[in-house]
Amino acid sequence: MNGQNREDIYPGLEVDIILKKDQRSGKLTRGIVKDLLTSSSFHSRGIKVRLEDGQVGRVANIVEE
Repeated sequence: MNGQNREDIYPGLEVDIILKKDQRSGKLTRGIVKDLLTSSSFHSRGIKVRLEDGQVGRVANIVEE
């Protein structure tokens, strides 16, 4: 599942994000969502979130359990 729709993302969800510094390389960082920072319902590059460890990035995909 991709991270473009805000309704699919909520605090406590495990996701892979792309940090700003990793946009060129596409390196993913895994973590748990703490806050949703994008207010619109859809974003083509992914909903921006803050992880529990404080890192901020756009959701690349949602980890399916």
